[in-house]
Amino acid sequence: MAKSKIAISVDNSLLKLVDSKVDGSVIRSRSQAIEYFMKKGLQEQSVSTAVLLLKGEHQENALKDGKGTSLIRQQIDFFASHGINKLYIVTQHTRHMNKLLEAVSGSKINVEIVEKQAKGNAEAMTAIKDRVKNSFIVMSGDTYNNFDLLKMIKKHIDTDKLSTMGLMTREKPSHYGTAILDGDLIVDFQEKPKHYSTNIVNAGIYIFKPEVFELFEGAASLEKELFPRLARLKQLVGFFTYGEYVHVGD
Repeated sequence: MAKSKIAISVDNSLLKLVDSKVDGSVIRSRSQAIEYFMKKGLQEQSVSTAVLLLKGEHQENALKDGKGTSLIRQQIDFFASHGINKLYIVTQHTRHMNKLLEAVSGSKINVEIVEKQAKGNAEAMTAIKDRVKNSFIVMSGDTYNNFDLLKMIKKHIDTDKLSTMGLMTREKPSHYGTAILDGDLIVDFQEKPKHYSTNIVNAGIYIFKPEVFELFEGAASLEKELFPRLARLKQLVGFFTYGEYVHVGD
């Protein structure tokens, strides 16, 4: 890989700390030490893993062509275009499984299908609990989002909360989960309420820290149980996606 020579100014105490990491074996020079810790720091401040929660009953829709390609390929391309290099598809075994495997083969990113029988999407999400070490994205398998995901990732990192939820506005919010905001914080969340006081709704895409799994006890549904719990704890941030959104059930 080609490398560029640059000149930078570094605080003396920081430079001494960098030099102390040069062991002559694994890290053999000051330049290598700086490069190593820059990479390490940038990786910790980025999100490279995504999870698609695809119900078995929605697999057929995910495989249908739209805009010249299938929904599942559009979702994969969306993630790939925003720096995601690992995608877990959590689903159930159906007669469409072979077609699903064929559809994801040859993807731009590493795609792994994880089968998990679950009562709800929160329970399904626990299938990847031991596979994620840093913040990760979750998207509903029956939706297509196209917006600047990198801005959402930046907000998640900057606010340092357990979860960030993609938001949009709708004239008929009763068909969606609704969010009440206090600044950036979602302080109340209700799934498909009969009576509503806001037109701000869930866009079906989220970013979580792995520590969020500590709050999963007794939760089968993200929308009905986990998000209200996170809102009460002031650990749920909202981000307006301002982009294309399609729900295959609409």
